[in-house]
Amino acid sequence: MLRRSISLALGLVFAAQFAQAEIVHRESTESGAVEVEQLASGLGVAWGMEFLDENRLMITEREGRVKLLNIDTGELTEVTGLPEVRSGGQGGLLDLASTPEAPGWYYLTWVASVENRGVTVLSRARLDGTELTDWQDLLITRSGTGTSRHFGGRIAFDGKGHVYFSTGDRGERPNGQNLQTHAGTIMRLTLGGQIPSDNPFIGKAGAQPEIWSYGHRNPQGLAYDAEHDLLWENEHGPRGGDEINLIKSGANYGWPTLSHGKEYWGPIDVGEGEEAPGMESPVKVYIPSIAPGSLMFYTGAAFPEWRGNLFSGALALTHLNRVELDASGEAVAEERLLDEMNERIRDVEQGPDGLIYLSTDSGRILRLQPASAE
Repeated sequence: MLRRSISLALGLVFAAQFAQAEIVHRESTESGAVEVEQLASGLGVAWGMEFLDENRLMITEREGRVKLLNIDTGELTEVTGLPEVRSGGQGGLLDLASTPEAPGWYYLTWVASVENRGVTVLSRARLDGTELTDWQDLLITRSGTGTSRHFGGRIAFDGKGHVYFSTGDRGERPNGQNLQTHAGTIMRLTLGGQIPSDNPFIGKAGAQPEIWSYGHRNPQGLAYDAEHDLLWENEHGPRGGDEINLIKSGANYGWPTLSHGKEYWGPIDVGEGEEAPGMESPVKVYIPSIAPGSLMFYTGAAFPEWRGNLFSGALALTHLNRVELDASGEAVAEERLLDEMNERIRDVEQGPDGLIYLSTDSGRILRLQPASAE
């Protein structure tokens, strides 16, 4: 287990800039008018969020901090007991998630230094008041490179005793097709960190047994549709070619052999083409890139017209992206929301109330809801 540094500050409370939620934006959508409330501001890059209960939200900051937000009062409280996070570039403290199957445990992804290189780690811990305790490193991935980009880091659960999490190619393209590394893959473990016996690459020489799928560039969103037993993913392409993928056991998603994007240095195709036998094609491609920061499968009652839709935050094109799926899992419609706010939306979460909660790289926590009558 990696050594953890224990903060000397206990329960340090921060005064939020807004003691009460403030409506900061209204707009019309294809399904009716919506409004955005600001619940908090002044955070760092708010990378991940998870509800503790109906009133409290736990938030990770990429810089290596965790805060608790009382969404009724706007009060922010610092959480202690974190490991020594390697923060820099695109790396740092990343996602945060929990599942009813493992009550009391919070799963986190973060970047650690291993032999002076950054690697994505999946850990879990319990929350005792305002301190993370019983820290367990479930997988310290073999993903170290000399770059500070493409760490992946999103987490999802299937409700069957498994946790999935992603790692990007770490800025080295060949990693996408190299099963000897965890880079460029989505991995699957039991909730306690063991390797499931039905993982697709168990017993394959030279392959990491935790791998569930590979050929990914930088997966920044994972979402599970429990009703249809489907795992959805989105990832950053190069210049153009961001993807939404339906993830299958053992499947190869093509990077860098296949891509819909162009080289950053010129209008030159990346890879050998856009499709090939034995490699999965995306359900949806974004050209130009929106730079997806997360993925959420909506099941709530607050927006009944949006049930079964995928939502992702867009970093480069600064909006909330909504994708409608048909019964066969094909993307049939898209709507871009909140683009006038000009915010890099990082995380998107469905709250216990069915409303949609957003975090931004500018350090804001926002709530999207149907507009009230004026």
